[in-house]
This record gives sequence, structure tokens and C-alpha cells, in this order.
Amino acid sequence: MKNFFILSLMASVLTISCKEAPKKEVEGPVKELSILEKIAYANGYENWKNVQELKFTFNVDRDTTHYERSWIWKPKANEVTAISGDESLTYNRSDMDSLAYEKNGGFINDKYWLMAPINILWDQNSISTEHSENVEAPISKKNMQKLTIVYGQEGGYTPGDAYDFYFTDDFMVKEWVFRKGNQEEPSMTTTWEDYQDKGGLKLAHMHQNEEGNFKLYFTGVEVN
Repeated sequence: MKNFFILSLMASVLTISCKEAPKKEVEGPVKELSILEKIAYANGYENWKNVQELKFTFNVDRDTTHYERSWIWKPKANEVTAISGDESLTYNRSDMDSLAYEKNGGFINDKYWLMAPINILWDQNSISTEHSENVEAPISKKNMQKLTIVYGQEGGYTPGDAYDFYFTDDFMVKEWVFRKGNQEEPSMTTTWEDYQDKGGLKLAHMHQNEEGNFKLYFTGVEVN
């Protein structure tokens, strides 16, 4: 009788344990990232949400001439300060007069040079894309992946322009070609180099052409 009681008790405990055991959650399929997402995330896109302020100076050296202008961008407030020499202008990008609109064209250009690998993800609804593998890059002559993006004909400061991004298997851009109006011939071809981590963003600080007589670079980059 005693053995029967013990066996009955053990059976009851096992039954209760089985009933109370938590069910294992069934995970759904992992979403495959698009090529735009892979490039953006490789450059720290996941950290953009933490950025309160971005400062940078845009520099261009062409032969013996030098040009520069600086920017302070507060993305959460949509506020930009343009600084050129002793002059500065602060404006909100959601409410621009003609002067601010003109300045903003320069900001769009300079920001794109600094953050194009992330910017293309923001622009995904206004561009068409074509991805190729094992394509010879124009400057290094190395085989890389290539992403061509073409902007729509409506809206923006330079509608219809095209860019060819050449990047390695880690999705870091190494070279690019700008083609104005999606023309076949390159309008400009430069490197993407001197990547530095700023606030979790991986930003290329130097771009230069094959001849070395054109350099576009960034100084004073701060991410808060």
C-alpha cells in the first residue's frame, strides 16, 4: 500500500510538472535585410537615433585652391546652422525662406558626401536601385560589389542624378561615381577612405580622385 501511494504521488507530480512546463516560443522567419539596409547598418545606422547634434566642416582642395564651410545639424529639432567665414545662418528645414532654401542646397550636398551610405536608406522611396557583384572598381581596379542608385525626376535639388557605389563584402563603400542626370559618362569619381567612428557612426573623412588633384574631406566632425 505504501509503495502504491508513493507511485501515485510521483505520477501526480509528473503530471503537474508537464502541465506547468512553459511552452517554447516559435520564432518566425528572420527578415533578410535589403542591400540598402546592409550598407546603412554597416555604417552605424542603428546609432543614428541617439544623435542629438552633428558638427562638421566640408573642405575642398582643387589644385591650389581651398574652399570650406561648416555646419551644425540638430536632426531631432530639424535645425541647421550654416557657417561660412564670419557669416552664419540658423534655420529650420521645415520652414525655409528663399535664403534658407539656397543654403540648404549646400547642406544637402555636404551631408550626402559625409553620410551617403546612411542617406540612401532614408531616400529609399525616391530612388531605383540595381545591385551587381564582382564588378571592377574604377580607381583601384579591384573587384567589388556595385550598387547603382538613380533618383526620381521629381523633387529635390538635383533630380535624376545617379550614383554608383563600389563596396567590399563588409558593405563599406570604397569608391563611388557620380553621374549627373544619369548620363552614361562619370561626372566625378572618388575614393571613400579614412573611416572614423564618431558616436557609433562610421564616416569616411577623405575622398579624392585618381589623379590626386582633387580632395574633398571633412574636419571638425563631432557627434553628440
